[in-house]
Amino acid sequence: MKPSVLSLFVLGVVALTKTRAGSHSLRYCHTTMSRPELGDSQIIAVGYVDDQQFVRFDSSSESQRMEPRAAWMDKMEEEDPDYWERNTHICRSNAQIAQVDLKTAILYYNQSQGGLHTIQSMMGCEVSRDGSFRKGFYQLAYDGHDYIALDRETLTWTAADTGAENTKRKWEAERSIAERRKDYVEVECVQWLKKYLQMGKDVLLRTDPPSARVSRHSGPDGEVSLRCRAQGFYPAEISLMWLRDGEEQLQDTEFIETRPGGDGTFQKWAAVAMAPGQEDRYSCRVQHEALAQPLSLRWEPEASSLWVIVGVTAGVLVLVTAVVAGAVILRRRNSGGKGGAYVPAAA
Repeated sequence: MKPSVLSLFVLGVVALTKTRAGSHSLRYCHTTMSRPELGDSQIIAVGYVDDQQFVRFDSSSESQRMEPRAAWMDKMEEEDPDYWERNTHICRSNAQIAQVDLKTAILYYNQSQGGLHTIQSMMGCEVSRDGSFRKGFYQLAYDGHDYIALDRETLTWTAADTGAENTKRKWEAERSIAERRKDYVEVECVQWLKKYLQMGKDVLLRTDPPSARVSRHSGPDGEVSLRCRAQGFYPAEISLMWLRDGEEQLQDTEFIETRPGGDGTFQKWAAVAMAPGQEDRYSCRVQHEALAQPLSLRWEPEASSLWVIVGVTAGVLVLVTAVVAGAVILRRRNSGGKGGAYVPAAA
């Protein structure tokens, strides 16, 4: 079993959690960084429920305590008075263990103790819509590359390279290490995830439908692309698909990863390239759990600037004509309707 790619992060900035629509996840990401100039290491731990950060610990902070990062976690003091003290102690203990693991990995790879190195871990669980366990994971990375991962089914460890084989042999010699990790991700993690979902249900269980539009873009060489952009949606899972004459188009389609919108919602776009004049053959299908039915969008060309100019010019001409005509009529009335020369009024 090959370990899945670890979502790496630096200084607590984590790649967004991806879960299937209706499911929820709890995960903790730990980064330990050597600090050669200070002769020690720094550890940062960040907790996420789905894609929402809710706790954070930084060993270099003034308080050196686990702190809330979501408003709904303010209730925890009442729910569990010892929660913050207990979890701060866990983070400090993990920091000491991680520092040893980092030094050990540096030795396994025959690297300098004075260099800058990182060891990262990610552990957690995912539950289905009904709260039943779906999967759990515990995996580590060293210097930005997969290192080792737990196989829950066999209670063995999968090493990513020869350096990690040393850790694999050590941990498999003590089976209780894998058993404790398995018990956490399958039982304790699920219990806490359900508790967090209940505490933050107004935020975590909401669904915001996307707003979407299609725009046309031209390149310097005359190439054409249509871009389908969706924004303002929650949760983050969404599907954007381009269709040509009703057939899905994966070739010539460019996607970007779902990104935070800065207001608690998300945004995403997908672009498709085509020959000029083919735009009307394409449609964008948007699917999200907050939508009763998928959206189907097409590019609607706006009036060109030429037609806008023509329209404005025509309007001005009509106005000028009306003014001239009105002046002629007024002059005829003043001259008795015979159209004679203008006679100034007597002094």
